[in-house]
Amino acid sequence: MDTVEITYRYGTHDTAERTRPTDPEAARLRLNTGNAAFASLLDGLTDGGSVRRRVVDVDVEDLGMMDGEPGIPRHRPFAAVLGCSDARVPVELLFGEGPNDLFVVRVAGNGLGGDVLGSLKYAMDHLKTIRLAVVLGHSGCGALTAAVDLFMRPAEYLSLATSHALRGLLDRQLIVVQACSRQLVRRFGADVTERPGYRSALIETAIASNAALSAYTIQQEISRVNPDGPRAVFGVYLLRTREVWAPTADDSGSVGLAYPPNDEASFLAFGEAMVASERIVSLLT
Repeated sequence: MDTVEITYRYGTHDTAERTRPTDPEAARLRLNTGNAAFASLLDGLTDGGSVRRRVVDVDVEDLGMMDGEPGIPRHRPFAAVLGCSDARVPVELLFGEGPNDLFVVRVAGNGLGGDVLGSLKYAMDHLKTIRLAVVLGHSGCGALTAAVDLFMRPAEYLSLATSHALRGLLDRQLIVVQACSRQLVRRFGADVTERPGYRSALIETAIASNAALSAYTIQQEISRVNPDGPRAVFGVYLLRTREVWAPTADDSGSVGLAYPPNDEASFLAFGEAMVASERIVSLLT
């Protein structure tokens, strides 16, 4: 089996320093580039016994080493990330980032509750180095899968009657699932619900829609306080290919983090593009 080495390297002051992005687009491109490198590093491994290497240079100051003396590093992430709690989604690793680069909040299903939104807003209000807010879902998300199964078997909702915490988590997701089901029916006809791949397609469309909607909500909060502040983006980490996928309504492609829709018309266009995407169609066929 090929060997893969991922090294976080720090050393003396002559170690290459990774300049932090100065605007949202530069931050988005840096994360997309890092994810592309990570995915390609692990793609097509063979039994040839070769060695693949990737080095991520870390500024010694981000580990509290200033001029060789221990200290407290200055908090200076360039992006805030809302990720799922799933342990299969190593946020810094999949974007090729190191310590002090990302401010990460993780919660099951990327739910945008009060504590989560408050944490993100605190970071963006107080950490002036942040240029981007990222909502990162992932394929096969357990929370969205549970919401889809409840949608398809509504009688089971009564079993949640005594679980306030779980019900609160799934209630928000059920609205997204219902909207995605209607989008699939509009695109493929009412009999789409009888196809063997309908459940999988509904789960994956709900995951992407939930991430896009959360990014839209975060962007509205940012713009209300600072119209020229950080931008919000979204994406879905695909566990099988290790790529970030984000369906879009324009011709910008679907690989990498993307900006969310910004009004009702663009959300409709986003939904149409998503259910017509190669990934969702392949799940149905």
